[in-house]
Amino acid sequence: MKLLTILFATFILALLGTKLFQGDWNFLFSGNLGMAVFIIFTGLAHFKFQKGMAMMIPDFIPGKLFWVYFTGIIEIAAGIGLMIPSIRELTAVLLLIFYVLVFIANFQSSKKKINIFKGDYTGPGMGYLYKERIPMQVILIAWTWYFGIYLN
Repeated sequence: MKLLTILFATFILALLGTKLFQGDWNFLFSGNLGMAVFIIFTGLAHFKFQKGMAMMIPDFIPGKLFWVYFTGIIEIAAGIGLMIPSIRELTAVLLLIFYVLVFIANFQSSKKKINIFKGDYTGPGMGYLYKERIPMQVILIAWTWYFGIYLN
């Protein structure tokens, strides 16, 4: 849940900034900026913690490092896409699909007790999935839908 700090802090700072500089609360911009910064941050993590992230991918999928880098690029592109009004809604829909698909990797990671930061099997296990990852996925899905589709 520490990652959500990035989402919420960016949102609050952007909201305060829009009130201060534009004279009004811009929820649409602030919500999308929060998610953009969050998803770009996680996308960049794919290049720093590639070994641990490759371990999350189910065994039957070949070319694990390719998929780690590819999904990192996808996340960075999605962050940029959320900030472009003409493609925001499409980006949000694709990001929602991505969140559902990536849940499979998160389940795999928890089941195998993968520590993505160390690239070993000392991770927190299924408790992390139920206590942190599932609630975070629900927040990310709801946030992306609300700011990327509903308010758009």
